[in-house]
Parts: sequence; structure tokens; C-alpha cells
Amino acid sequence: MQDGRASTHTNRNDASASAPRARNTGAHPEPLQRLVDELQRLPGIGRRTAERLAFHVLKAPAQRAHALARALEDVKQAVKHCEICWHLTQTSPCQICADSRRDQHTIMVVEQPRDLLALEDTGAHHGVYHVLMGRISPLDGVGPKDITVDALFRRIDHPDANSGAVAVREVILALNPNLEGDGTALYIADQLQRRKVRVTRLARGVPAGALLEFINKAVLTDAIAGRQTMEE
Repeated sequence: MQDGRASTHTNRNDASASAPRARNTGAHPEPLQRLVDELQRLPGIGRRTAERLAFHVLKAPAQRAHALARALEDVKQAVKHCEICWHLTQTSPCQICADSRRDQHTIMVVEQPRDLLALEDTGAHHGVYHVLMGRISPLDGVGPKDITVDALFRRIDHPDANSGAVAVREVILALNPNLEGDGTALYIADQLQRRKVRVTRLARGVPAGALLEFINKAVLTDAIAGRQTMEE
């Protein structure tokens, strides 16, 4: 997966620190212990949960375990970023960017692919997207160069780089309403002031501090419909 810089800042923003590798005391056979250790490295997975998952895999039929292993390999080999919007896809450009029925003059900017999925599920946005793969967070050492804002500006400055090779008329900032999201939105809005493009943001019907992936469809739909112009 062509992750490069994206994987670095994504981990800084969203991933939990890797769990320490436990020394095998002989309680588990070495292969089982390795599986427990690797599962424990996943975000939100503690030692006991990792052991339950490992025993579940161990007791499952061999074909199911092999299917899981193949799925893990395939997701790393086949899934990549769209060359235009940075959404996750098997083909580039992705289906959304390649769909000529969408309003390719309007770009909705989100932090992560999961935010795109939440907004797309509302059916209220008919334009295209741009995934930043993170947000500006000075305390975490994440600056503008660590996310995909340059690719966004390139889509605006050079229509050939945009979906359908059309000029961008509006950029909707759909970032999470917290300190880092607001800071990132202000940075993008400031950079777009000298460009002839309308900049709006989601209405504040989205609760401050909430994550888009956990907000229901009705609230997201209202937020898209009631988006506001960014103040200079």
C-alpha cells in the first residue's frame, strides 16, 4: 500500500503505542505466543483480549484461519491510495473520483477514510472528496507537510489534477470539530484565500469534540446542508 508519509502521521494521530513484546515464559507454545503478541499490538487490544482472539483462531477450522491470513496479506498488497483524493481503493482513480455523475467542482475535505465513509453514507454530498490522512498537530510533531494538503492545493491550482480534470469551485472543510481539526481547517482556509475558490465548513450541528465516524446520519446530513463560509 503506497503509504509513505501518510502512514507516519496517521499513526501519530490515531494509533495506540505498540504493546511491549512479552517474554515467552512457556505458558503458551511459541507460535501461539507470537500470535498473542501481534494481536496485542493492535489499538484497543489488551493482553486478555489478545489471548481470547488467539484461542478463537486456534480453535477455528483451518480454512477460516487461512482465510484470515489471506485477507491480511491482500489488504496490504491490493489496497492503495487514490492518486487524486487519497481515499483507499483497489484501482486509481477511485470509484468516486471516476464517477462523472458527481459534482467534481466541489471537494469535501476530511481527515481520514473512515470520515469519508460516514459522510458518504448520508447521501447528502454529491461532490468528490479529499482525504488529508491526518490533521495538523504541533504537539504531536505533525505539520502541513505530513498530511496531503499539498495534493489538495494542486487539485485547485491545476484542474488537470482534479477529478474529471475540472476546475474546483468550492472546498467544504469537513474536519473533526476539535482543536486540531479547527487548526487544520484555519490553515487550509488561509492558504485558499488567494485562490478563486469558495471555502465552506460543516455547520456546527456537529458537536464540538465529537468524531465524525460516530455521529448519526441525520446530524451529518444537517451539517452538510447548513455548511458555512469560512470567516477571513
